[in-house]
Amino acid sequence: MDSLPLELQIERDRIEKIAADYGLDFFKTIFEMVDYDQMSQLAAYGGFPTRYPHWNFGMQYEQLSKGYEYGLSKIYEMVINTDPCYAYLMKGNELVDQKLVMAHVFGHCDFFKNNKWFEPTDRKMMDTMANHATRIRRYMDRYGYDVVENFIDRCLSIENLIDRYSPYVKRATKEERRQEKERVENIRNDRFYMQEYMEGGADVRGVDPAAQEERASQAPNFPIRPERDVLLFLINYAQLENWQQDILSIIRDESYYFSPQGMTKIMNEGWASYWHSKLMTEKIMHDCDIITFADKHAGTMAMSPNGFNPYKVGIELFRDIEERWNKGRFGREWEELDNFEEKNRWDKHVGLGRKKIFEVRRDYNDVTFIDEFLTEDFCVRNKMFVYNFNKRTGQFELDTRNFKAIKQQLLFQLTNHGQPIIDVVNGNHNNRGELLLKHLHEGVDMQPNYMEETLKNVAYIWGRPVNIHTKMEDKESIFRWDGKEFSEEKLEEDKPGDK
Repeated sequence: MDSLPLELQIERDRIEKIAADYGLDFFKTIFEMVDYDQMSQLAAYGGFPTRYPHWNFGMQYEQLSKGYEYGLSKIYEMVINTDPCYAYLMKGNELVDQKLVMAHVFGHCDFFKNNKWFEPTDRKMMDTMANHATRIRRYMDRYGYDVVENFIDRCLSIENLIDRYSPYVKRATKEERRQEKERVENIRNDRFYMQEYMEGGADVRGVDPAAQEERASQAPNFPIRPERDVLLFLINYAQLENWQQDILSIIRDESYYFSPQGMTKIMNEGWASYWHSKLMTEKIMHDCDIITFADKHAGTMAMSPNGFNPYKVGIELFRDIEERWNKGRFGREWEELDNFEEKNRWDKHVGLGRKKIFEVRRDYNDVTFIDEFLTEDFCVRNKMFVYNFNKRTGQFELDTRNFKAIKQQLLFQLTNHGQPIIDVVNGNHNNRGELLLKHLHEGVDMQPNYMEETLKNVAYIWGRPVNIHTKMEDKESIFRWDGKEFSEEKLEEDKPGDK
């Protein structure tokens, strides 16, 4: 990686001043020049120059580098949420491209610094990632590359099983944690009982089924309340070696670091796009840059039928909010207005648009952003309809204009990144030290193959069988992996009048 040439350094200083004059507030931002091979490597590593060794990073690097070589994709910029922020520019890009990217980056850096969902993130993650890499390499030297990599594979398969909102809410007290640990230690100390069960004994220590049920009814339940941070639960209570516990903690820490970026993808890219467009058209570019800028900007904003472009939706929503608050198109009087022509003429000249979008940038994530500011008028103007592909005609065809359905579908996709929401409900299920998970079913069944592989990996880490309570085809069941095979226990539906 190289420092900026003089020409770009001059442009960088100029763009930084322009951005600050418009009110953007960002950490010190360091730009570095890279070639396409270095850019592909950085992208594979999530933007960081150093990560722990793993085949998945190599796979992503191959995909990115091949995409560039064959002209299928190109990475124009990359910026890291740290203090200072680091951003990378591609060597060989036109000067207008570099100016556009720098304006875009300053928008991102402002968002990173000021959006409240990024407040808990580690601003020294560059050093933290390097530290993680060093620790894992030491484990590989000590325990063998294949052993450690296999464990990382299992951890990465469940890296999404965290509580994305936990950094922003009150956690369990130390006393509650201590009580839970005491309960689990009591379970762990019953070595003979657990060992015989894990070896597949049907009747543990010759205890009859009635006695087993009685014991199960008196067994301590933990956690005290359902826990969504499955990784933290495994770190605290799974029977792991110290190095395994450390690696799982590393995977969890990195997952939480990247989580806010997933929670604010539309807003973050929309905010950066809004500012690169405004800065470029009003202050930065020269007349000779207009055609090139328009071409690059249009390519970034393109959105296909039945597709979703966070850049496009984000920038247009911020522009819509600014216009509405400039014209006073908010509040009770506006909401109760049902005359179309009067609504179309409505302009109170209140001029609150710029202030409002800065407030939105500070307080919202994608779910709340879409929920509050996506209106039916916006969907109509931006042709946000639902399309389906007709195999007979070979074309996309309009499926629905129903605003509520469109908004509901979009919010569903954004909630938890569209991934299943899983809670730990019992670490001593059936008094056997088994783990019981519960899937918060929201209308979409889990895919059986993914569910089975995930259960296998969770069971490997937990060290004992794992169960999950979910719904398949409107029927509730508990699926179980005992280390050798899957089984399904169908749950009876409550009869009318049952409690």
